[in-house]
Amino acid sequence: MEQNLNEQEQIRRQSLEELRKLGINPYPAEEYPVNTSSKEIMEAFNPEAEENDKNNEHFQNVCLAGRLMSRRIMGAASFIEIQDYFGRVQAYVKRDEVCPGEDKMMYNTVFKKLMDIGDFIGVKGYAFVTQTGQKTIHVKEIKLLCKSLRVLPIVKEKDGTVYDAFADPELRYRQRYVDLVVNPKTRDVFVKRTKIYNTMRNFFNENGCLEVETPILQPIPGGANARPFVTHHNTLDMDLYLRIADELYLKRLIVGGYPGVFEFSKDFRNEGMDRTHNPEFTAMEIYVAYKDYNWMMRFVEQMLERVAVAVNGTTKLKIGDQEVEFKGPYRRLPMIEAIKEYAGVDITGMDETQLLDACKKLKVQVDPNFGAGKLIDALFGEFCEKNLIQPTFVTDYPVATSPLTKRKRDDDTLVERFELFVCGKELANAYSELNDPVDQLERFRDQLRLKDKGDDEAMYIDMDFIRALEYGMPPTSGMGIGMDRLTMFMTNQTSIQDVLFFPQMKAEQYK
Repeated sequence: MEQNLNEQEQIRRQSLEELRKLGINPYPAEEYPVNTSSKEIMEAFNPEAEENDKNNEHFQNVCLAGRLMSRRIMGAASFIEIQDYFGRVQAYVKRDEVCPGEDKMMYNTVFKKLMDIGDFIGVKGYAFVTQTGQKTIHVKEIKLLCKSLRVLPIVKEKDGTVYDAFADPELRYRQRYVDLVVNPKTRDVFVKRTKIYNTMRNFFNENGCLEVETPILQPIPGGANARPFVTHHNTLDMDLYLRIADELYLKRLIVGGYPGVFEFSKDFRNEGMDRTHNPEFTAMEIYVAYKDYNWMMRFVEQMLERVAVAVNGTTKLKIGDQEVEFKGPYRRLPMIEAIKEYAGVDITGMDETQLLDACKKLKVQVDPNFGAGKLIDALFGEFCEKNLIQPTFVTDYPVATSPLTKRKRDDDTLVERFELFVCGKELANAYSELNDPVDQLERFRDQLRLKDKGDDEAMYIDMDFIRALEYGMPPTSGMGIGMDRLTMFMTNQTSIQDVLFFPQMKAEQYK
C-alpha cells in the first residue's frame, strides 16, 4: 500500500538510513540479556541496603529494555524514561560514560539526533537515587534495539488540559497496539481478563472437570437460537457453519463418560453489533453429570465470588453508577413472576395468540410470526431485564423458550432453566439438561416448524445428537457464560469493544 508520510515520519526514515550508514543495525537480532524490570527497580531496590547485601549487588549490575518514552537533554547529560511491560523507570545518561574516550558519536549523533521517542532501547548500568529522591538507572551502556518509524501519540498535559491523548474509540480499536503502549489502563483491563480465565479454570479443575476442545467448523449449527456464518469446504464439497455454541458437542462427551467438561470457546453469530455484542465472542460452557440447575446456581455463586475477589480484591464492584454485590446467595425469580411483577400481566397458560395480544396491549413491538417463546422473551426483555441490577437468577422458563432443557419436575409447562442477570444484562444461561431423546427430537421438530415460518434463528435438527442421547446421557447440568460481558463487569467497562483486543470493525480504506 502507498503511504502518505508526514514530516516527522519522513525525518524518522531519514534517521533510519543515517543509522545504517553509520554501521548501526536498527533492528538487531541477537538476544539482549534483560535481568530486571521497571517494577523491580521501583519496588525492590533499597538504596540504604548494605554494600554486601545480595539484593543490593543485583541492582549494581542491571540490564533493562523497553521503549524510550521521554528525554530531557542537558548538554553532556540526559534524563530519559524507559517503559517496559510493568511501567516506567527513569535513567540517567552521561555522554562521557556511554561514549568513553574521543568517540562522542554515539551520544552526540546517535542518541541526541537519531533516536526517537518510541524506539526500543536497552540500557546497562546500576540503580541509584537522585537528589530529588527518584529511583534511577545510571547508564553505562545504551543500545538501539528497534527503530520506531511512526510517532506515538504521547499524552501531554498543561494547566489541567490534556493534549494528544489517544482517546478516539475508533482509533483505539483499530490500532490497539498503540492504545496498549500509551494507555496503561487498557493494558490493565486485559491483564484482568487473563486473571478471570485463570481463576475460573482453576475453580473448574478443583471440581474435577476436564478442559476440552470441540469443533469450530460444524455441519449443523446447534446449541443456541442464532443466525450462523456459512462457509464452504472445497474437498468435502459441503457447506459448514462457524459454531454458534459448543453445547451439543460437550454433551456428547458426557454421554461418552466424562463426569464434567468445560471449554472456553470462540463462537460466531451473524447478528447485529452494539456496545454489548460482537459477531465473534468468547463463551465458556461447562457440563457436569449427576447435577441439576439448583446445584449449578450455587456453583455459579461460588465461582463469581472467587473471580471478583481474585480480580478486584472484593465482592462489591462498581459497575457504571451501580454498586453490585457478587457474594451469594443471589435472588431466585421465576420468569412468569418477573413478568407479572414488572409488566403487570400474568402469562400463565397463555397460548401463542394470547401472548401476541398481550404484546400488542402492552405496545411491545413483535413479529406476528414469532412463536410463543420469542413472544415471552419480548415481554421479559421490554419490562424485566432493566430492573435486574443485583445478580438475579431468573428461573423456570416456559417450555417454548428452551428447546434443550428438561421439563420442571412439578410443572411440565415449565423447564428447569435459569439465566443470571446483572445490571440489566444476561451474564449466564443454564439448564437441567434434557436427556430424553424422544422429547428432544420433538422439540427440534418444533424448532423446524418455526424455521419454516420464517424464524432464521430457530435451531436445526441434529440427528447425530439425538443418536447420542439414545445411547443414554446421565442427569446433567450445563451452563454457559459470556466471557466478554463478564470481563466488562469485572473491569467496569461499558463497551464490549473495550475488552476485546481486536473488535470487529468495518474494513479500513488505505490510500
